[in-house]
Amino acid sequence: MVTIRNTWAVVAWFVALALAAEPGPVETYPPEARGQAPAFPGQTRVNAAPSTERYKVVSVATGLESPWGLAFLPDGRALVTEKPGRLRVLNSNGSLSVPLPGVPKVLASGQAGLLDIVLDPQFAANHRVYLTYHEARAFGSGISVYRATFDETSGPALVEGRVIFRAEPSRVGTTNVGSRMAFLGDGTLIVSVGDRFGSRDEAQNLGSDLGKLIRITVDGQIPPDNPFVGVAGARGEIWSLGHRNPQGLTFDAATGTLWEVEHGARGGDELNRPVAGRNYGWPVITYGIDYSGFPIGKGLTRQEGLEQPVYYWDPVIAPSGLALYQADLFPSWKGNLFVGGLRGEHLDRLVVQEGRVVGEERLLTELGERVREVEVGPEGAIYLLTDNPRGRVLKLVPAGK
Repeated sequence: MVTIRNTWAVVAWFVALALAAEPGPVETYPPEARGQAPAFPGQTRVNAAPSTERYKVVSVATGLESPWGLAFLPDGRALVTEKPGRLRVLNSNGSLSVPLPGVPKVLASGQAGLLDIVLDPQFAANHRVYLTYHEARAFGSGISVYRATFDETSGPALVEGRVIFRAEPSRVGTTNVGSRMAFLGDGTLIVSVGDRFGSRDEAQNLGSDLGKLIRITVDGQIPPDNPFVGVAGARGEIWSLGHRNPQGLTFDAATGTLWEVEHGARGGDELNRPVAGRNYGWPVITYGIDYSGFPIGKGLTRQEGLEQPVYYWDPVIAPSGLALYQADLFPSWKGNLFVGGLRGEHLDRLVVQEGRVVGEERLLTELGERVREVEVGPEGAIYLLTDNPRGRVLKLVPAGK
């Protein structure tokens, strides 16, 4: 006969076993900022979510110098930027073209150079591409957006190129420049601009493009429904403010959601869901500490009127590149966000439910390579650019293929 005491002992044993099997967070190092607390459960260090997908890593191409941006052409080829100022065609067989003529002259130094690339939503008809790059100017330098036509009449080239937008003001230095792009569902272009490091207070200044997300038309004009149009002293192109060094953007067309990742200082890397007119806090509020080890500003992590990140990393992973997976090749990854880790040297997979992160997994830690860019290919594979002197294009495909 089983006694009540024995029954409760069995129940307690099963409960203890279940708790022991509960995976902890993937981050095991202590945070840089001691004594800070997240604003809500699951804002940081969520439990690990081990993947059930079996995949293999395929090296598609190598020999790229600090590759930064990747955009797929309708025929399955891709355009790849290299930070020193080159643009190449990545062919379906993995071969790389010679550098394309027609690329603007870039200032390649430190974090600056030729950065992101996206195709026009009407590329099939107009063959237009957009580049962000760091441009030398009379009084410093800054992020500019260059629009050109991809032409293959006499071999791949960019023609009819022109600058459609220049982030102002110019500054000396090449740190915290950003910069990614993403088209919204209405065909307008979001461009991220970093705070330029020594000018971090500019992220709160509506008279400056630094530390902002910018929204422009395909001609570089200011959409009349931008949130600060008509506000005295504000630049009309600003979409959202209070960003530090945003290096990942992706747009979810199904829900109309824009996602963004940005670098913190020592701690405080962020995943945000930017909304027009909102202030995302930098440098007034932030998780983490300054490089000196001292608090940033007043050391605040929250303040009324300033938005909280959906998720943050402390210590940092240095996020660069962001993709939302909606393809069929990896069914259980649908709806997951994938973030490249530079300092982390991994691919971060975030499980998102109802706008919150509920699980995290770190993939490819065994490679020891800085992941600069993440894109989903037309066949559903996940493509990565690794930021090395002989950088690679990698792709994740199911293990059985």
